[in-house]
Amino acid sequence: MSLDLDALKVFVRVAELNSFTQAAHQLGMPKARASAHVQKLEAELGTQLLQRSTRVVRPTPEGEQLLKRAHGLLAEAEEVAALFHTSRALRGRVRVEVPVLIARDFIIPRVPELLARHPQLQLDISASDRLVAAAREGFDLVLRVGPVNEPGLVGRRIGEAQMMNCASPSYLREHGVPRTLDDLRNHFVVHYAMDPAPGFEYFDGETYQELPMRSLVTVDNFDVYEAACIAGLGIVQVPRPMLERHESKLVEILPEFSARPVPITLLHTHGRSVPRRVRAVMTWLVELLSSAVSELVHAR
Repeated sequence: MSLDLDALKVFVRVAELNSFTQAAHQLGMPKARASAHVQKLEAELGTQLLQRSTRVVRPTPEGEQLLKRAHGLLAEAEEVAALFHTSRALRGRVRVEVPVLIARDFIIPRVPELLARHPQLQLDISASDRLVAAAREGFDLVLRVGPVNEPGLVGRRIGEAQMMNCASPSYLREHGVPRTLDDLRNHFVVHYAMDPAPGFEYFDGETYQELPMRSLVTVDNFDVYEAACIAGLGIVQVPRPMLERHESKLVEILPEFSARPVPITLLHTHGRSVPRRVRAVMTWLVELLSSAVSELVHAR
């Protein structure tokens, strides 16, 4: 029995997204063709792989078993092909998810260099500050700024961003300049939506602590977080280079009480078998971010 690898790719994407429509869109094919691929695979294996209803698509127990091994099978097939085509140009799509600021300021300006080197490569970049479910949403690579608590992802630590506390001159004129932690009781922070509750993180000499605080506004995007601080809506805790980018608009406060450094990590979703095209893009990103973002990243 032969296994149709194209059909297997389609099955994996449908199973992870629980949707034929979304899978077909990501794969760049009509929904009917995606459905036909899965039906062909089910016929080859002699079993139903997906439970279909009008509202949801989910793997059957047999589908779950196949899904656990499918990534490895696909990656191994690509590696075997590469053994006999070592000079073959990289081709295919690599889906990457990165924070907006890093995508805009550091990655996008350098993408033409990558595509000039690999003209048959297609790079899909999703710039977002939300925490995506990388494998379920079909990403090959994700850049995490902050702790990583996602099973199944494998990555490389690029460095860490040193943090600072800052506020705008207008905010400090209205609320005063805090000199001690106790002074913060009369102040506000800009609440970042990914944090459970508004607070101020600081090092007490032994451990990092969280001081609950009040907030006037909650945002879910770093550019807006930055803009809210400049507008005088509260104190923020951000990577230190932000002060250099907005030297006349921000003032550092309480430098002896900075938050813990934030790790920056590039992760992939392919386990031990990474496709050649994904490995190439990952290597490029690590090199790019380790050097071009040197002012943002304090590498260990």
